[in-house]
Amino acid sequence: MQNNIANQSEQSPFFSIIIPTYNSAKTLKDCLDSIVCQKFSDFEILVMDALSNDDTLKIAKNYNNPQIIIFSEKDEGIYDAMNKGITYSKGKWIYFLGSDDSLYNENILQTIYNYVIIRNIDVVYGNVVSSIFNGKYDGPFDYVKIYKKNICHQSIFFKKTLFDQTGYFNLKYKILADHDHNLKWFLNKNYNVEYIDEVIANYGSEGCSSTPSSKYDIFNKDKNYNYILYGYEYLPKLYLLKRCIKEIKSHKKSSSLKRKFKAFMIVLTVLFRV
Repeated sequence: MQNNIANQSEQSPFFSIIIPTYNSAKTLKDCLDSIVCQKFSDFEILVMDALSNDDTLKIAKNYNNPQIIIFSEKDEGIYDAMNKGITYSKGKWIYFLGSDDSLYNENILQTIYNYVIIRNIDVVYGNVVSSIFNGKYDGPFDYVKIYKKNICHQSIFFKKTLFDQTGYFNLKYKILADHDHNLKWFLNKNYNVEYIDEVIANYGSEGCSSTPSSKYDIFNKDKNYNYILYGYEYLPKLYLLKRCIKEIKSHKKSSSLKRKFKAFMIVLTVLFRV
């Protein structure tokens, strides 16, 4: 592992911005430029590189900026890189940006800082823009919408201590581990979550079109079950019972009997819940 972590200030930054990279030479400069131009400068940038063989590392090193900390080592995919970034980070708040994404304007970090510094919150999220979404995505979420859609991680800022309670991204899901994690904190009313009507980032498209649809099946197979487990203490009874009934009726294979039984037990818990 190569890094310039020794150049970090001893004082913890307010934001840790984690950028997973692999052969990102085409887009990384625009991504980094959108951060280093920010008017609010109390941040570190963790470039989590998976042994790129193009000019990715050269581009990052050319900034010669002590706020840019480079890690170059083999990983098990984007969520493994993000998990490592959380471990290495020093900031009070965590933000994940794709190497083909960019912050929307030079005031974003100042805006978020001004918002969270006077509020007792664990998560704040806003919007992204992209031609993929035909503009802005996607406004405030509720417990129904978070099941159907995901909040882009490029629009979310997390208090670092949140990960001590929710755990990190589940590497079982090579795709959409962020949706799984979002369900954990969004459905848990013990966390203070707020939406801010701001565009946070320009959402990139590199790699999205090339992702095999079959990779989504792993998460989608578990989504309803995980949704029940994460939200059964907080979701409205009738809505939760509907999801439990769907789970009991699905997965006809015998290997899913354990899940059916757990869903049935949740039904009983919900029926007697005050």
